[in-house]
Order: sequence, then structure tokens, then C-alpha cells
Amino acid sequence: MFRNKLLNAMIVILLVISLLGVVALVSMDKFFADEETGEPSIDEVLKYSVDFEEITTNLKSGGYVRLTMKVQTDGKKATSELQKREFQVKNIVIHEISNLSSADLSGGEGITKLEGDIQAKINEIMQEGEIVKVYATSFLLQN
Repeated sequence: MFRNKLLNAMIVILLVISLLGVVALVSMDKFFADEETGEPSIDEVLKYSVDFEEITTNLKSGGYVRLTMKVQTDGKKATSELQKREFQVKNIVIHEISNLSSADLSGGEGITKLEGDIQAKINEIMQEGEIVKVYATSFLLQN
């Protein structure tokens, strides 16, 4: 290559250091990458979910609703807190439903909106984590 041995040694050392740096960077990215970027598995959903007993409450329009739900949290601490706040969650659900009429809850869009409203209200009171999703597992609307 070059006639100067010192210059040759420096170039080889710099190339080796650069190569090691690239290998270290790629391996760090591989080993410490967030694996939770995708959807959680069903086991994780069940692990961080809380089932609520059936709630029956009156509607603003005169009928009533029976609702059973499962609430998914983002972690163990949030699940523990949600279990302790069960009475507050029931209160939120009763208030949300009692402000609705049977027309507001008819069809899938009405139930989806109710789930979103309940999720937002519960997230307002949560201190350890947050609610990821509210699932209506049983729903009976009586006019």
C-alpha cells in the first residue's frame, strides 16, 4: 500500500475501530429494541385486564341498560390501581349511561362511543398507567 509502515498501521487500526463500532451499534439496536411496538398478545391483554360485574342503570329516555365490561390497562400497576378504583369506575359508567337515551346506544356505533367515553373518563382518574381499551362484553338495552 503505502511505503510508510506507521501510516499503514494507523489506517488498519482506524478501519478495525470503525468496523467494531458499526457491529456494536447494530447489535445494540437488535438486543435493546422495543419489542412492544406491535399489538400485545392475547395473553398480555388478559393479564392486564379487569372484569367488571354487570351494571344495571336507567337511561335518560326511560329504559335501562345492563352492561358487563372488561377494561384493558397498559401494565401491572395500572391493573392493580383499577381494581382498587372499581367503585369509581362503576360510578363513571352509571353517570355516562344515565345521560344517554336509547337512540344514543342503538347500533354498534353507540356502544363504541360509550366505550370510548368510559375509557376517557377512567383515564382522568388513573394515576399509575392508563386504560388502553374498554370492551363491552355483555350489553342489554331495554326501552
